[in-house]
Amino acid sequence: MAPNLRLNAVAFISPQNHPILIRTFVKQDAHAIKYHYIAHTSLDIVEERVSSGGKSLDCYLGLLYSLEDVAVYGYITPLKVKIILTFAATDTVIKDVEVNMIFKAMHMAYYSSIANPFLKLDIHSDAIQTHSPYLQAGSPKWKAFRQRVDEISRAIGSNAPP
Repeated sequence: MAPNLRLNAVAFISPQNHPILIRTFVKQDAHAIKYHYIAHTSLDIVEERVSSGGKSLDCYLGLLYSLEDVAVYGYITPLKVKIILTFAATDTVIKDVEVNMIFKAMHMAYYSSIANPFLKLDIHSDAIQTHSPYLQAGSPKWKAFRQRVDEISRAIGSNAPP
């Protein structure tokens, strides 16, 4: 990975645009709400790119937008779960290949957590249609998922919480 690549936040958004997990890797907690805002505002751009992409849409959506201090990238899984990565803006060029590899690692972390046969979500049969199991990612049962996300962020050089 590029030595100057620093991940500030990652957001997993359900197909119904509900946050599954928004994890920040900045030291100041005062900026955590900023990354919630960034995740929600990027959903409009993701929806626009998906609707204009047609059938040959790649999962990797590329750079969604940039602000003065961050660059926001998007990815959509085949099951329509959106992953938003926010990197600190630097003078170096961020290569799409590197960002795509990070997205694939995040996607596999999510997939591994969902595919866990021992993960018991205690949901009702009618809740399966509304994708409410996604919303329980913040519960203690999803600790392994949060740990995988933190490991990926540490691997690329970000300050993940212990």
